[in-house]
Amino acid sequence: MIPIEHYLIVSALLFCIGLVTVIIKKNAIVVLMGIELILNAANINLVAFSQFDASRIQGQVFSLFVIVIAAAEAAVAMAIVLKVYHFFKTADVSEVSDLRK
Repeated sequence: MIPIEHYLIVSALLFCIGLVTVIIKKNAIVVLMGIELILNAANINLVAFSQFDASRIQGQVFSLFVIVIAAAEAAVAMAIVLKVYHFFKTADVSEVSDLRK
């Protein structure tokens, strides 16, 4: 059986990579990918702690809710990015200065 520390290390690495991606990158699609990495890191933690106490499955059930929310977030965010690209002709977050013209 794999110790829980290995899951936590992988989760921490994914979280750090996602956080750095969200902070550093300016492309909206790459920022969304960073947010997805952060959510997947949380899912790994939920499932790892759920497996640590085998009698409870709340972590796995909550992980399914996070996956559903992440899918809905990705769909809405991509629709917003496409509209912003259509209006401003760029996907760079720093170039979009105001929402009304």
